[in-house]
Amino acid sequence: MYRLALIGFGNVGQGLAQILLKKGELLERRYGFKASIVAVATLRKGSLYHPTGLDLQALLAAGQAGSFDSYPTTPGLIRGRDPLATIRATDADVVVETTYTNFQTAEPALTHVCTALELGKHVITANKGPVALAYHEIAALAARKQAFFGCEGTVMGGTPALRLARMSLAGCTISGARGVINGTTNFILTQMEQGQSYADALAEAQRLGYAEADPSGDVEGYDALGKLVILANTVMGLTLKFDEVTRQGITHLTPEDIRAAQADNMRWKLIASVKTSPAGTTAYVRPERLPLSDPLANLDGSTNAITYLTDLVGAVTLVGSGAGPEPTGFALLSDLLELHSQDLLRKL
Repeated sequence: MYRLALIGFGNVGQGLAQILLKKGELLERRYGFKASIVAVATLRKGSLYHPTGLDLQALLAAGQAGSFDSYPTTPGLIRGRDPLATIRATDADVVVETTYTNFQTAEPALTHVCTALELGKHVITANKGPVALAYHEIAALAARKQAFFGCEGTVMGGTPALRLARMSLAGCTISGARGVINGTTNFILTQMEQGQSYADALAEAQRLGYAEADPSGDVEGYDALGKLVILANTVMGLTLKFDEVTRQGITHLTPEDIRAAQADNMRWKLIASVKTSPAGTTAYVRPERLPLSDPLANLDGSTNAITYLTDLVGAVTLVGSGAGPEPTGFALLSDLLELHSQDLLRKL
């Protein structure tokens, strides 16, 4: 039985809780995997800890209501611990970090991750900040402490972009990664192809929850840049930094630009690319006009895709959902199942 402490309980954490509630029996029957959420700590909703596990239905109801005050008080329940106290004081063996992404300092998530690893706890995160800014340091700390560190959910949500490269393409040398890895901009460009202005397409993306009230992280290319750095460092073994990637967003594209591309049987996509060669590494995020024959051109809505360039099997393209509570919750589950598989192997 894995005892989980969730740090943050927004859409992603709730997505994981919903999956465990819905599929708990199947996961135990098929994989021998059992997990209990014993603690949840947030900055706004409050925090909960119970040594025998929290009731998932009541937890989800309280989370969706916006406060854990409505979670029923039972003997043994402890409230009020902050995230760091929850990591230190509870007996969870896996910390699941899903607080907000900060690409400037990676805090507070970086402290959460490192604190948990220093204590020998396993860590799984969908938070892009620590992985983009300090992946190699985190991985080294996890290795020293013989703890598992999973970050599948940081790129393309539940679509296994990192796991495909690490496991299915193991043995290949990956010399490049090129993709559409921001669903918000892809949705906006798709809407503009259907005749909407940039402003109207952005407003629709915000209405549907694809874009934040301040959309600059997406439309100016920062989110794609962070994910590209994660791909380069986790999959290709590079030490790529933010300032080594050239970046341009989509805000300058006009309806005339979209129509001109369509007239030439091409489509605009925000492309993130990193390639290595004997001459060095090149990396960029920018809008590009792609011919319809390009696999990345045929993506609509918030769909994402990544193409890996390999020495043994050539170009391999993965297409799937890039975001959403359940897909990203599944990414957390996939890391938990990998941890479980490793534990089973150690017992053989």
